[in-house]
Amino acid sequence: MSPPSVETASKPVAADRSLFRASQSRVEGLRDRFHQVRKFTNALCAGLEPEDCVVQSMPDVSPTKWHLAHTTWFFETFILKKFDPAYRAEIPEYAYLFNSYYNAAGDMHRRDLRGLISRPTVSQAQRYRASVDSHIDDLLSNLDESLLDEIEQILVLGIHHEQQHQELLITDIKHVLAQNPLYPVFRGRARSPSAPKISTDDSEIRPYQFVEFDEQIAEIGHDGDGFAYDNEGPRHQALVPAFTLATRPITNGEYIAFIEDNGYSRPEFWLSLGWMTVNEQRWDAPLYWTKRDGAWWNFTLSGLRRVDKSEPVTHLSYFEADAYANWAGARLPTEFEWERAALSCPIEGNFVETELFHPVAVVSAVSGDKPGKGLHQIFGDVWEWTRSAYSPYPGYRAAPGALGEYNGKFMCNQYVLRGGSCTTSRTHIRRTYRNFFQPEKRWQFTGIRLARDLA
Repeated sequence: MSPPSVETASKPVAADRSLFRASQSRVEGLRDRFHQVRKFTNALCAGLEPEDCVVQSMPDVSPTKWHLAHTTWFFETFILKKFDPAYRAEIPEYAYLFNSYYNAAGDMHRRDLRGLISRPTVSQAQRYRASVDSHIDDLLSNLDESLLDEIEQILVLGIHHEQQHQELLITDIKHVLAQNPLYPVFRGRARSPSAPKISTDDSEIRPYQFVEFDEQIAEIGHDGDGFAYDNEGPRHQALVPAFTLATRPITNGEYIAFIEDNGYSRPEFWLSLGWMTVNEQRWDAPLYWTKRDGAWWNFTLSGLRRVDKSEPVTHLSYFEADAYANWAGARLPTEFEWERAALSCPIEGNFVETELFHPVAVVSAVSGDKPGKGLHQIFGDVWEWTRSAYSPYPGYRAAPGALGEYNGKFMCNQYVLRGGSCTTSRTHIRRTYRNFFQPEKRWQFTGIRLARDLA
């Protein structure tokens, strides 16, 4: 057999080099994204003292130290232990302490007792993070290309998982600090260059209007382009009857009108379970609000501040959101209405990257425009309660194994929220993103956007 010509021999070599460069580029992109997210988590803790990081103020709250370690456990458990044959956990007991709810991954420590664990210390948790980060670096540097697709899929999931915990870390430390009568400051009100301009002039807020949407058979769910959680699919068609949606979220001032009209003491506005909860918990205002000398004040991550009537109201339960909607002669939107409306809205707003850690008035939107006929603040500022129960889309099946427990196991007794908040990462949110909480929860940045049936 004659030897191959130079022309035919050079082609596969060039192709091999091209594939190698493409793989290298993917790996470098993964590594950069991984370190970017990990460093941001550490940066969020920069102003905290070790004493701040170990407190669990209620069962729903996890200590900051636990968030630091749990997100590290995720990468150790689902990547290092699976793909690095030489990896050995330095402290095997961390697998028990820092598992959250992945039953298939092994036993776990009780969630409500996380605040009782003084060891490992905060500094030891940080060393655990650094060690796992180093091992991930080594794994990516010596990666078998045949494993790249599988590792990339799990690593990207872990990155988004950590972004979820960044949001939880912020909302949890707010609840922790709020228990202290000294009202500690997490971050001052100094703004980053990317932060929207803040206005506290209540007169600038115009009354909300309603945008009309015709009846439509809408495509609902993620289209498969880029990352999404499994609960965002399968993509399917849903009949969305004609409806109207408010141009902006409800403000503190508008919610004060509900309070002053005895909204918390009028059972006709409340669901039965909500009414029972209001009376048992003695709610009379949103979480973190207190009245002093006839004026409302609220605890924020920059300390105790007088309530700004122009800002979106937040830290409300589903029960409170639904009661307000009934009082206002409206209702909450369904998640399908919300998604249909959001399709025409750019994903921009007040996210965690602004480092405000608090909702801003609609006049302070990134565009700087005053509200008009269009929709404002669909994304960022406050998660918006919908009236949709958190349930599987048609054809949904949870994946096998521990990672399959990520979303599907919680599809019971919870409601869907949409749009993200001031503590959500811009690179984490999507129009199809489905957050979910039980109806009585209100320590997250949750708020209200009204809807109505189109007569």
